This record gives sequence, C-alpha cells and structure tokens, in this order.
Amino acid sequence: MRATCVVVASLAIASSAAAQAKDPTTAVAAAPVPAGWSVRMDDKDASKPAKFVTMGPGYHVTSGGAGIYYAPANAQKDNFTVSANFRQTTKNVGHGDHGEAFGLFAGGRNLDDPAKQTYFYFLVRQDGMYLINHRAGPDVHKIVDWTASPAIHKFDDMPNAKNDLAIKVAADSVRFLVNGIEVHAISRKEITDASGQAGFRVNHNLDVHIASFSVK
Repeated sequence: MRATCVVVASLAIASSAAAQAKDPTTAVAAAPVPAGWSVRMDDKDASKPAKFVTMGPGYHVTSGGAGIYYAPANAQKDNFTVSANFRQTTKNVGHGDHGEAFGLFAGGRNLDDPAKQTYFYFLVRQDGMYLINHRAGPDVHKIVDWTASPAIHKFDDMPNAKNDLAIKVAADSVRFLVNGIEVHAISRKEITDASGQAGFRVNHNLDVHIASFSVK
C-alpha cells in the first residue's frame, strides 16, 4: 500500500511539473497599483507580479502570477452584490482551448495571512465554463467544478468577448450570474458568513480588462 501511495504521489508531482513546464508564468513588469487598491498574489506566485493599472473608466490586468485585487473600502458585512464586466483581450494558449480563468471573489478575510486567508470565488474561462471555489488558508475546496454554461461568451465565438459577472449575496442564498443569467445558487446554510472583502481574481498569463466594477 505504501509503495502504491509513493507511485501515485510521484506521478502527481511529475504531472504538475509537466504542466508548469508547458505553461510557465510569464514575466511581467509591475506598475504602481491604483490608489486605494491592494493586490494579493497567490503564495506560489509571490515573486511573479502582475501589472494592474487604471485604464479608461476601468482597470487592466496583465499577469504575471495569479492573484486577487481589492479595495479595502469595498469590504461588506452582508446582503450585497459585487459585479464587473470582463473582457479577455488575448487568447490564452497555455492549456489548449480551455485557457486560464478570471472573475470575482467575496467573503475575503485575513487576506494578509497565508494560514488564515479565506474567500470564495467565481471564475469563467475562454471555453465557456465556470468554476466556484472556496479558499481557506493554503487549501482550496471545490464548490462547483468546471461546468459549461451557454450564458458565457466564448473567446473563439466572439474575440475580445465580454462577460458580465455578478455575485449576489442575499439573506437566503448566494447567487452567481453571467450576463444576467443565474448559473448557480448556494443556500446561506452552506455559506453562512459572506462578510469581508470583495474584488476580482485573475489567474496567470492573462490579459484582461475590467470595467463597471461595483460593490453595493
């Protein structure tokens, strides 16, 4: 049994190394962060910054490593909506057609402490699929694994495709919407505490414009 576990672990490590070799994180020159905003790179990408700048009426992220972006002033207690329009400007080719993901997060607390950080996030990617996860310290728990939705505008069908994403936190549920269509809902019995920071997340090697960002 022990030998089998060692073999499985070795295969997993080899697979991870192969994936990283196929899609290494692009080196990006960082820029001053927009006033009032904070950036929290994933621990594995702490030394691989992203370029996050104000552009027109919105923001633009060129990554670099994967991370979250938030303004401390946007912290919420309960019953709120965080929303934004996302436009992927360049197709991501590191993982074939499915690409890397971007979207929103909420419930962010202890974000400066790798051992205690917590937030849940709602992402889409260029192949028309979405994901909902919860991060707790160094661990990531899947809530909804990658799932296709016709509500998502695919990059190949609509280059520079725009997608409006929203997380609506209400007394009875937390709802996840793409282009005004609900793709999933979670009872507040499962997400009992949604208070904290709200913002957006962009994974590595992406070029994404974020417009109409709002927390209210």
